Order: sequence, then C-alpha cells, then structure tokens
Amino acid sequence: MKQWTTGEVSKQRNVSIRTLRYYDQVNLLTPSFKDENGRRYYSEKDLFRLEKIIILKSLSLPLDTIRDLLDKLSYKQILISHHNYLQEQLSQLQTSISNTTSLINMIDLEESLSWENVIELVENSQNIPKKWIDYFQDDEQSFLQEIIPNLSNNDKTTQQYIALLRRIEWCIENNIKAETDEGFQIGSKLIALSNDTFQGDTELIEKFWEVRKLPVEETGLYPISEDVLDFVERCITYATT
Repeated sequence: MKQWTTGEVSKQRNVSIRTLRYYDQVNLLTPSFKDENGRRYYSEKDLFRLEKIIILKSLSLPLDTIRDLLDKLSYKQILISHHNYLQEQLSQLQTSISNTTSLINMIDLEESLSWENVIELVENSQNIPKKWIDYFQDDEQSFLQEIIPNLSNNDKTTQQYIALLRRIEWCIENNIKAETDEGFQIGSKLIALSNDTFQGDTELIEKFWEVRKLPVEETGLYPISEDVLDFVERCITYATT
C-alpha cells in the first residue's frame, strides 16, 4: 500500500507541515502510520480525508464543525456542496464583471462618472430587476432580453447605440438641430439599427420606444435625458419625411 510522508503531502496539496501536524494534534487528521522515530505516513484514505477538510475550510467552516461533518458526509456530498458554493461565487463574479463593464460604457457615454451614478448602478444590480420587461408579453420578453442593448455588454450593437448617443449629445451641446444633415444621418442610422435589432418588427419598436420614454424609476433602463429622447424623435421624423 502506497504511503506519503508529511513533506510529500504538504507539497502535493500546498498545506504547510505545521498545519498537518496541528491537524494531527487536534485529532482532525491523524496519519495512519508512524514509525519508531515519529515519522508520519499518510494513506490514500488519509489524503481523501484531507481533501474533505480542505474543501470544507474553503466554505469558511470552523474546524470544530468540520470535525463533526467529516464522518457524516461522503466525499461526493462535500464536492456537491463545494460545487454549489463555486456556482454562487461565479454568479457574484459575473455580476461584478457586468457592473464594471457598465461603468466603462457609462464613462464612454458621459465622459465622467459621479459617485451617485456608481451607487445607483450597484443598488440597481442588487435590488431592482429589469422592470421594463414587465411591460411586454411573455412571448416578447425572451426575445427582448436577448436583443436590447445593455451597458453590461460589449457587443457591437451596444457600442453602436453608445456611439449614436454620444453623437446626439454632441449635437445638443453644439446647438445642432435634429432637422439638419447631421440629424438626418443620425436618424437614418437609428432607424437602420432599430430595424436590425428588432428584426423589422415595427410594432415592437414602437412599443419599446413608449416604454423607453417612461420614468427611469419605473423601468430600470439606463437613464437618457429628455433632450436626447426629444432629439431622437425629431431626427427620426426628419429622416422619414
């Protein structure tokens, strides 16, 4: 039967020799064999017990609790609990990535961020669902959730909308009217992009646009100023007449 020394186990599992000796002292993990010189040797069964201890420690459980659970839970049960824990960590990490991406895109839109915007984003991601989706029928919701640009994404469509919004804000700042060549170009690009995004469903485009104009507190959508919304409506009208 193969056996491993304390040094070998320490190296393989990145657990200090001092920790392994402490586990032995508190009867948490006692090596199956010790020679006459006190040299410890671990069996394969011991190593599986150590693995269970390492996993349970990663769940932030105290050693007393780990000792109580070691003989009550199988290795598979502990692996399943660790898998669930990792899934939760993954979900939190994905949320953090999404929030960070949103902040990057918000900087692209606004050029600077206020602390209020950062706090609002964090609070919205934690407490507020995508309320805007509730304004649509069930068969529309799954479709919309996939196609609607989201600041937490970095896809091509989202970047195109961001670029158009910045262009509109530049026009407003420089007193360029929607009823100009610049407005016509913006309106034409918005129409083409919307048709592509909504796959030509004009009824759904109109329905979403009405929701887009509702107060942000009701929809949870990224806030767009009334000036920008007004410019969008006017330049689209100008481009289609």
